[in-house]
Amino acid sequence: MDGSSLYDRDFYAWANEQAALLRAGKLDAADIEHIAEEIESMGRSEKRELVNRLVVLLLHLLKWRYQAPLRGNSWRLSIEEQRYRLAAHLRDNPSLKSSLGESVEDAYRLSLIAAERETGISRLVFPAECPWSFAEMMDESFWPDA
Repeated sequence: MDGSSLYDRDFYAWANEQAALLRAGKLDAADIEHIAEEIESMGRSEKRELVNRLVVLLLHLLKWRYQAPLRGNSWRLSIEEQRYRLAAHLRDNPSLKSSLGESVEDAYRLSLIAAERETGISRLVFPAECPWSFAEMMDESFWPDA
């Protein structure tokens, strides 16, 4: 069974086979091209996780700011949880800090869509660009007020 066809038929078996080949130092038998693709995919996944966490944080910060009468424990806890999860994710993947600007921009655009969907408030009411710095968003004492 060659590595490429196993890759297509049974990813789990392929991954275990490749790990064994790499550990044994049998690089010539390893499916290097697919291994490289999978490693790149893992990197993209870590960036997506960053953006997804930022979307949730930004969504709840927008709701906190623009729906003050509806503030509750659930939003507060969601903001606190995302701050913690983002800090942990960046500790585990410190090189993602270099893409924070782009990630915040992407996340903010997505959070505007989610905020309009969840609040019924037109996204045109919200600032066109993220009104908070990453440092502000992550500051546990920061709670945006009107």
